[in-house]
Amino acid sequence: MDERKSLIRRRDLLLAVTVSGTVVAMGTASSLTPSEIRRDKRKPQYQANSPEVQTFYRVNRYPVK
Repeated sequence: MDERKSLIRRRDLLLAVTVSGTVVAMGTASSLTPSEIRRDKRKPQYQANSPEVQTFYRVNRYPVK
């Protein structure tokens, strides 16, 4: 019986891994300050001179079949 009590149960090991992973994930997510998050949202997303946008408008000018 004493051997069984000293062994780590699978359920306890899974719980420890899950909790430690959650703590690490929360730590990395909280490393960004709210001002940094807002600054990213304010960056211009649309760039009219980008190749992708120019291709989009060029393709849309094709005649309809």
